[in-house]
Amino acid sequence: MNNLLNEKKILIAGAGGLLGAKIVKYALAQGAQVIAADINVDLMQEKLRHQQVDLSCEALSLVPLDVTNEAEVKAFFATQVGITGAVNSTYPRNSTYGAHFFDVSLQSFNENLALHLGSAFLFTQQCAAYFQDKLEPFSLVNISSIYGVVAPKFDIYDNTPMTMPVEYAAVKSAILHLNKYAAAYVNDSRFRINCVSPGGIFDHQPDAFLDAYKGNTHGAGMLDVDEIIGSIMFLLSEQSKFVTGQNIIVDDGFSI
Repeated sequence: MNNLLNEKKILIAGAGGLLGAKIVKYALAQGAQVIAADINVDLMQEKLRHQQVDLSCEALSLVPLDVTNEAEVKAFFATQVGITGAVNSTYPRNSTYGAHFFDVSLQSFNENLALHLGSAFLFTQQCAAYFQDKLEPFSLVNISSIYGVVAPKFDIYDNTPMTMPVEYAAVKSAILHLNKYAAAYVNDSRFRINCVSPGGIFDHQPDAFLDAYKGNTHGAGMLDVDEIIGSIMFLLSEQSKFVTGQNIIVDDGFSI
């Protein structure tokens, strides 16, 4: 379907990331006005250029935004008008993120939860506050993961230095319930909040991991980031007008 987001104004937080930059590209292609936000505007511009996004496009504006900074997020929303939807594709974490389970300190665990889950809460809260101030239809899409739904399959990390971070599982599962909480609390059909939970996204991981991961899917293996975008566009559009509190899993059967 084309022009799904005509007359929509979409905020994309984390627009300098692997997923966020693609969301910007596709949202513009679907007719949206896009506010692309990231903590590092220079890096965001580089990533968007790599996606062949025209930075001079009148439908695109680039803004700095640190989603972990409460005052900054509140000030941002206070100056906005006409936003009809938002996607939070940010992934804040500290320098010790990604350690194996027994190597994770309590301090590091708590810090990563504060950064990632805390900012997800703040962004969700302020989207809801923005809606209650404007009382115009608003669709928020948060990004969870298959590992917010099922336990990790640790054997796919054998013969690699990789692991599935415990902080990631804690955060992504919590975001799913945060969505339901917020949707129930606002209790207005004009405010919708949903999740998309991708399976593994290809980012040049080790071959041993890619092969093992593929063996747990129905044949596709790691997905290209483009293959996640359709579900996000659907949730931002009028095609999902009464879909709320839901989670769309895109993983080629990995979680079955």
